Amino acid sequence: MTNQIAIGLGLLIVAGLGLDAVLYDGANLLFLLRKLADLIEWLAFWR
Repeated sequence: MTNQIAIGLGLLIVAGLGLDAVLYDGANLLFLLRKLADLIEWLAFWR
């Protein structure tokens, strides 16, 4: 992955998080963080 692609993806993610915070009060981010916590717990169990 080149630096230009990494910067572009980073800006895209930050823009998506900003839009979620402005338009939906961060509800989608909260949902994704909860699912990420569940995934980490599930992976830790199988480790």
